[in-house]
Parts: sequence; structure tokens; C-alpha cells
Amino acid sequence: MSFSYYIIYKPFGVLSQFSGEGKTLGSLGDFPSDVYPVGRLDKDSEGLLILTNDKRLNHLLLDPTYLHERTYWVQVEGEITAQAILSLEQGVMISVNKKPHKTLKAKAKILQGIESLLPERDPPIRFRKNVPDTWVAISLKEGKNRQVRKMTAAVGFPTLRLVRWSVENLTIEGFETGEVRSFDQDTIYSSLGISTKTQPENPFKSTKIKKTKKKKRF
Repeated sequence: MSFSYYIIYKPFGVLSQFSGEGKTLGSLGDFPSDVYPVGRLDKDSEGLLILTNDKRLNHLLLDPTYLHERTYWVQVEGEITAQAILSLEQGVMISVNKKPHKTLKAKAKILQGIESLLPERDPPIRFRKNVPDTWVAISLKEGKNRQVRKMTAAVGFPTLRLVRWSVENLTIEGFETGEVRSFDQDTIYSSLGISTKTQPENPFKSTKIKKTKKKKRF
């Protein structure tokens, strides 16, 4: 079977599906009928979305037992504090399916001067002269519904704009809003750290070496 792989920069306001009311992925190009998005981005989020008919890749990226890192560039309201960054890294309490959930440990850092690396959003974020904002990079290995937005709200800095920048080493650097690029399997798999020849139990984790118990000496 021939597999197809597309990376798109999903624009704000576009649904991560091919059917439904409003703008859908079909508005971005003429895709093969058997290609579907791997996961989703909310309508009000932007950035990297993988489209493929490779069911194995879909399984590896969506199964929560296969930890893979996704990095989001997040514009938050206010000047975020060092304590808030630390809380994001250590895990915060959010609501998932109306139940409390503590997020896994993450990576978080303040970004400087990255606006030129991103295309402008349409419509743009409402500018308020007296309210500062901060760009933050947050890298996660889990994907709960609207997790990033809930996390920044939990530390007191609501999300204004959210862009999925990368999945492992696969990024949208240099993409324009709505741009679609086709890739071969080797490029996709190598960027994601997955072997095309083997199917390890967990391709995103390093192999653990079992420690053997030392025999007691008498």
C-alpha cells in the first residue's frame, strides 16, 4: 500500500476535519479520499497538523502509552512569572471530563522575539495598549482536551493565541498559514524518531535495562 503524508499549518478558524459547518481541511487543498488528520487542533488553535493514511503512524502518535513530545508556542495575557513557568513544568490541576487531573511534568520557557517566525493570525489578536503579553513555549507528552489553555489559565495567564509548533523534530518552521507540504515516509518517521523497519513496544522511550538482583553472599 502506498502511504501519503502531508504537513499543514492549520489556520485559526478551520476545523480539523473534512466535514462539518464552516471551513474544513478540504478548503486547504485537494487531498486523497483516504487521508485523515492525526489527532486534532481546536478551531481556535493553529499550527502543525499531520494528514496521512498510515494507520500505524496514527496509532503511535495517538496512543497515550507512546510518549511523544509536542511543543506549543503560546501567547498569554500578562507578563508571566518565573513561579508560573515552574508550575507549568511541575504539573498543574485542570479539569478533564469534569474530573480533576494533574498534568504530567512538562517543559516551559519564555520566548523572545519570535513574532517574525510566525505568520499573522487572521483575525489578529485584539491589541490592548495597557495589557502586556508574553510568548511561552510549552512542551507536553500528553494531550488532554484544550490542555494548554487550561494549564495557562490555572497559573493565572489566559491564552490569547496558541500555535502547535512541532511534534518531536517535525516543525512548521517556514510555513505560511494554510500551507500544505507533502513528505515521504522516511522524512516523517525520522523526524518523529520512529523506525520504518521495526515496531518497538514504545518507539518514543529509551529501552530500560533491567537490574539484576545481586545474590546474597553467605
